[in-house]
Amino acid sequence: MSVQESSPVSSVDPAAGPAGRPGLILVFLCVAGFMTFLDVSIVNVALPTIEDELHIPQTALQYVVTTYGMLLGGFLLLAGRLADTLGRRRMLQAGLVLFALSSLAAGLARDATTLIASRGGQGLAAAFIATAALSLLTDTFEEGPARNKALGAWGALSGVAAVAGVTLGGLLTDGPGWRWIFFVNVPIGLVGALVAPMVVGESRAAERTRGFDVAGAVVLTAGLILLIFTLGQTVDDSDVPTARVYGGFALSAVLLVAFLLIERRTAAPLMPLSIFRRPSLRAANIIAILLLGTCVSLFFFASLFMQQVLDWSAVTTGLAYVPLALTTAVGAGVASQVVTKVAAKPVLMVGLALVATGMLLLWRAPSDASYVVDLLPAFVICGLGLGASFVPLQVSAFAGTEEHRSGLAAGLINTSQEVGGALGLAVAATFAFRRIPELEARTHGVPELVKEAGATVFHDAFLISAAFAATAFVVTLVLLPLTKAEDRPAATPAH
Repeated sequence: MSVQESSPVSSVDPAAGPAGRPGLILVFLCVAGFMTFLDVSIVNVALPTIEDELHIPQTALQYVVTTYGMLLGGFLLLAGRLADTLGRRRMLQAGLVLFALSSLAAGLARDATTLIASRGGQGLAAAFIATAALSLLTDTFEEGPARNKALGAWGALSGVAAVAGVTLGGLLTDGPGWRWIFFVNVPIGLVGALVAPMVVGESRAAERTRGFDVAGAVVLTAGLILLIFTLGQTVDDSDVPTARVYGGFALSAVLLVAFLLIERRTAAPLMPLSIFRRPSLRAANIIAILLLGTCVSLFFFASLFMQQVLDWSAVTTGLAYVPLALTTAVGAGVASQVVTKVAAKPVLMVGLALVATGMLLLWRAPSDASYVVDLLPAFVICGLGLGASFVPLQVSAFAGTEEHRSGLAAGLINTSQEVGGALGLAVAATFAFRRIPELEARTHGVPELVKEAGATVFHDAFLISAAFAATAFVVTLVLLPLTKAEDRPAATPAH
């Protein structure tokens, strides 16, 4: 079944909740989005502890992170359409409740399978939260300076949440325990669902739809999950048959091609391909994939590097990220002001150049690295770059978006971010972990050599992450139009 394209008008039911107080609405929506962004990275510092307690092989640890991103990315487009049709506030509330329940299940998990499945439930819930919150935000603020500032706040929080997650994860892991990184979501999600009607009014596309592109959503999600799983199997400790790996890649390619064919043939597709006619949106989504691939890989591998190579505790590792969090906020604050005065493109280019530079500094960090000399400069530069990148990226993605497509646009940019994070981590892990057997054979159990081997693995991951950021810089330079944030590109025809 497929979604019928909604009317180019959104309706707001005045009786369904408050229609004013844009400042309060912005704060509430940003808090809801913050929770979903936080859970992308909050597990990273806890991974070594989870690995030991639940007996998860190191090469399979990535699934604790990527399963969340894949379910979130795979269902964002469908969630955006459901929000446009059934009601954005309603879908936000449903997502908050499901997120709370999935977080409770993850916190109670006693084995890897339950934990990974619960992370998938969190990802599905986050798909509803992220798209509903972002489309409510774009409906609340008219395009121009007001929306750009609101999107700047959203983009800033998405970056800050990513780095705050690793700090909070370290404090909770060494404090009450790693399970509390999930338990803290339970009251926030339930209270948020109860408070939502008091803060935001209901809104939806004016024209009801007759169905939803469930086939497209299922095929897309299946293709992405299979691709990530197959990439993970290439570095799995077990002897995975080569035929299974190649077969997995082939089947994932078939599913992704099938998704494109479904979108071309259905009367009202989940993702109308005509939306990519806007150069700014097309470029922004490609950049988002690469930027989040860098960001998620940074937190995953830097956390393991600090704990497994430098022998730092979880809380020390979490606190090491504090400068990264602070400079991300600074970079986002500066970008939010600058992007309203100049084009988003040069701001984004500066941000991406800083991220690539920071990753190259981590690539050169020795196995006995000093925090002040080797890691702090890299974290400060990466933080400034991430903050300066998220804001113009959001502005570029939403410039010229029609109101009735706000849910679709929100779903699309969030899909690119989450798929990019999961896919980027899988690629970086495949590239880095490929040398583990060879390096282990050379160490002969000598502790110093084992530490050097571990550093080499993580150096490879930092290098591929730097390559993601550098590629994003080139894409920005070549493909992103030089339009000011307040410019309004021609509207995309209704499909």
